[in-house]
Amino acid sequence: MNSIWIAVSLACFLWWFLTGLILYIVNWADNKGLSYHRFVTVGLLPVLIVGFYGFLYTLKESSILSVYLSFISALSIWGWLELAFLTGVITGPDRVMRPIGVNGFKRFWLAWRAVAYSEILLTFVFFVLFILSLGEENLFGFFTFLILYFARLSAKLNLFLGVPKINVEFLPARVVHLASHFKVSGISWFFPISVMSLIGLVIYWFIYFRISMNIDSVSSTIGYSLLLTLTVLAVLEHFFMILTFRDAVLWRWMIPKSQSTKDTDLKRR
Repeated sequence: MNSIWIAVSLACFLWWFLTGLILYIVNWADNKGLSYHRFVTVGLLPVLIVGFYGFLYTLKESSILSVYLSFISALSIWGWLELAFLTGVITGPDRVMRPIGVNGFKRFWLAWRAVAYSEILLTFVFFVLFILSLGEENLFGFFTFLILYFARLSAKLNLFLGVPKINVEFLPARVVHLASHFKVSGISWFFPISVMSLIGLVIYWFIYFRISMNIDSVSSTIGYSLLLTLTVLAVLEHFFMILTFRDAVLWRWMIPKSQSTKDTDLKRR
């Protein structure tokens, strides 16, 4: 467990596997019917509760095991919130396709109403974790959630402002209307800013990774390895929006098949 490569491999595996697992669960609910979306979301509430418990339990611990546990706990919290979003249980007050020809602030307002409840909940949880982490020894759980929060926010803004490639097949049936708020176009002004910010965070984690190695702090080295890997993966996800690589192949075994996103019209605007 004190190997850097174990930490890197675990972060990559969890990024890949948990994404696929969430898609699989949502796919199962799609195939079963509307009530099952609420069933799986409520039924998996223990994942959220255990995640919060693990997060709190590890705040004062700086051992290698505590670092891993705090990382996994933050992923558990995030995973449940993402599940609640993809099942359509927690999204926004609007669940309709955006009318054609709507632009400017009205387009932004409609997009916001499509995801408002989810974004408010995510922000609330972010600040709760921030307050709980103040002055504590093990901050790796909070830093994990921070990366996920800002990477997701950045990705959503890029999808809204415009990117060359969008895989709508990732959208389950209950949130397929979100595709109408995406914009397939050239790279917007925000994309290089968002990517450079994430790369800056990669450099920041790498500096502290090197410092922890120099002072022979194994638990901190493991922690920064996890954060560094997760941020690199966030950068990679952003580049999936502009590269021709079909990132869907990474999760095709679990991508929902019960929805009709393939027919969604994403025209260049």
